[in-house]
Amino acid sequence: MLNNEKQIFFLGPKTSYTDVAKEVFKSKYNLENYIDVEKPTITSIASELYNLNNRESVAILPIENSIEGIVKESIDNISRIPDKEVKILAECIIPINHCLITYAKDLSEIKTIISHPQAISQCFDYIYKTFGENVVYQSESSTANAVMKLDKNDKTVAVIGSRYSAEFYNKPIVEENINDEKFNQTRFLMVGKLQLPKQETDYKTSITFATENKSGALCEILQILQNHEINMSYISSRPSKKGLGEYIFYIDFDGKVTDLKVSKAMFEVLQHTSMFKHLGTYPKA
Repeated sequence: MLNNEKQIFFLGPKTSYTDVAKEVFKSKYNLENYIDVEKPTITSIASELYNLNNRESVAILPIENSIEGIVKESIDNISRIPDKEVKILAECIIPINHCLITYAKDLSEIKTIISHPQAISQCFDYIYKTFGENVVYQSESSTANAVMKLDKNDKTVAVIGSRYSAEFYNKPIVEENINDEKFNQTRFLMVGKLQLPKQETDYKTSITFATENKSGALCEILQILQNHEINMSYISSRPSKKGLGEYIFYIDFDGKVTDLKVSKAMFEVLQHTSMFKHLGTYPKA
């Protein structure tokens, strides 16, 4: 594709939950004229951001599930993008409702469950109660991929996916809403260099940083946020991959970096970190 074409990268195939999030972003931010570019993995989506020549192209990434927590592959990739102009631009929250999809006429025929690892984890109690401990699990890159590949000639396989996927690929749903936790949501991010119009709404900011490997280092950062009365909504840590016991932290908090108390807090945080990156300031979902 030409570099002047406005593209939106997402985790495919069509009907994945990332695809659903993509459509929400396209509608909300008037991106209907963007060309959809389906990618097979989160890392391959993020790789498009490493050399993003078109300032208007964007990528959609899952970042957090209400049951499973942070999507490690997404936060690792976002944190490593060297281009400081690439930022988180917006977020949306998509409800997750898993279905059991299979050509088996009787559930006792099913010997293998295929889906994305997170979807399997989110339905593990249901799977165990329904199929016992001898069922075999197989991973797919997305729930939609699992649904798309379901073979009508194999009655021993069931997949976990959405009603949207099952209907799109004309696959039979046996049972709906099989999530162990019924309040299941995933938060998605839109990432890129695009300048979105300012909104009259609450904003949040995301940062990532590393501290010295010493006692109380993280507490110093958290104390700075508390001193400036900044509400932190999320924190997680990931191994730095540079040495055992060294971690990179990811934090979401309320407010814009242009707010006086936030800018003061960020200046103080910088004094206590060995690495710091502002990942974005964007409207709260």
